[in-house]
Amino acid sequence: MRYTDRLFRPPAEAGSLIFQVALGCPHNCCRFCAMYKGVPYRVRPLQEVLSEFAAAARRYPAANRIFLADGDVMALPFEQLRVMLEELNRLFPRLARVNLYANGSSINAKSPVELEHLRQLKLSTLYLGLESGDEALLKTLTKGETAEGMCAAVIQAQQAGLKCSVMILLGIGGPAGSASHASATAAVLNRMQPRLLSALRFVDVPGTAMPASYQAVTEYEAVDELLRILRGLSLEKTVFRANHTSNPLPLEGRLPKDRDALIVTVEALLPGLDRRGPGRLPFML
Repeated sequence: MRYTDRLFRPPAEAGSLIFQVALGCPHNCCRFCAMYKGVPYRVRPLQEVLSEFAAAARRYPAANRIFLADGDVMALPFEQLRVMLEELNRLFPRLARVNLYANGSSINAKSPVELEHLRQLKLSTLYLGLESGDEALLKTLTKGETAEGMCAAVIQAQQAGLKCSVMILLGIGGPAGSASHASATAAVLNRMQPRLLSALRFVDVPGTAMPASYQAVTEYEAVDELLRILRGLSLEKTVFRANHTSNPLPLEGRLPKDRDALIVTVEALLPGLDRRGPGRLPFML
């Protein structure tokens, strides 16, 4: 496969066949994200993409999982998504699922009938960055989405039979905003009831444009924030993971079944964490 610029994908898509059907991100203004900075957003010509599908099918005829990149592929028009999914179904006889990144606004731009049709064509999981349920914080971070809108999008998508994998960012509000970030995020998650939930610790890397007033949380504060979120969750059927390399404590479980056990684990390990600095940073830093 040929890729332009750096390719980003969720950890769960490591074994998927990946196609870049668009380059960059249509929003690309989030102050906390450096993924597509310097990459002009461009949708690739449909026929060029379809030709790449055909070439890949000849090379990988047994592929059963496909991920469509780059950022927010759900923003493509319904007809373009429909044509691509129909062709993938035709070319890959063992196809089980197609997954992609999405934003709340791009999901809400599709009708319930359109979402249901895409699901029937094996669109499966939409990866969505909630980041925070704190509306004021999202505005400060120029997320371009509201928590209310993202909540409605997840509910609508899951009613159509799609799965939503929602990501939140620990420490994104700094020490001063940690309490409001934790409580608002738990509240929004309880309303949207995502099937999959991932918590990552925010690390201010080169290429981000965080406000000058932003102060990073310590390792202790990041995990304490996660603990407050866990305590506030009332999820009915969610697979939870906080095992990204950015997290000081690798955690995973099923909610609500494992919620109390996760809380006990975090409470036991919290006192030993770094209260003055970030602790162990991700390997890529």
